Amino acid sequence: MSSYDALASSYDGLMSDAHYRRRADYLDRILRRQKPAVKTVLDLGCGTGTIAYLLSCKGYEVIAVDASEEMLTQAAAKAADLSAPPPLFLCQDMTRLKLMHPVDAVVSTMDSLNYLTRERDLRRTFENVYRYLRPGGIFLMDVNTPYKLRRMDRQMYSDETEESFCLWRTFFSEKTKICTYQVDLFRLRRDGAWERDYEEHRERAWEKEELERCLSGSGFAEISFTGDLTQKPPRPQEDRWQVRCRRREEAEKEFIS
Repeated sequence: MSSYDALASSYDGLMSDAHYRRRADYLDRILRRQKPAVKTVLDLGCGTGTIAYLLSCKGYEVIAVDASEEMLTQAAAKAADLSAPPPLFLCQDMTRLKLMHPVDAVVSTMDSLNYLTRERDLRRTFENVYRYLRPGGIFLMDVNTPYKLRRMDRQMYSDETEESFCLWRTFFSEKTKICTYQVDLFRLRRDGAWERDYEEHRERAWEKEELERCLSGSGFAEISFTGDLTQKPPRPQEDRWQVRCRRREEAEKEFIS
């Protein structure tokens, strides 16, 4: 079973503390300052589509990509009541991204890029983003920091709603720099019984220098790091970095799909 297949239907309820509106407002403030104006946005690793939904509500034309069909099913249902044009949802692996046209900006939130555990996949994804971002376009992403993922070693976390209970056991390997999440999900069925699903998730602790090297190697410039949802430099004990960079300005070239 792939990541988030079992969790998809319960994900939004379990992630009620993710501050989605604050994140969407943070992204919007940055996007509104861009010249020329940002009209089209790619949401990379969109999950159940909350950020894509909120950006659509703010007037952006959104393309939202995720590798999980189950998560995209939830996302499409969420966007069904939008008065604005809904996002275009695409089921794609971000390492093999293909769009029909370039976009003005790319965002990736909720540590989606930590799920790329090999440097070649991270670099390939950055190259894809660069390719489909217009010259001068901005790339905004967040990642869980090495500090956070190391701190999670051998910890246990739980989340619950009236109809679901989720238990997370986490283990960090200094050798691989990967944090493994073992996830047990219990959901209440209509007949009153509980059913159990199990998933494993893996996130790579990317060092700042590794991210900078892969971004610059893919062509990005003006790379900067801040604390979560701030414009301030990250603290030593920061759980999440906001990373901002830009595709280099260059002469327009023919776009090849």
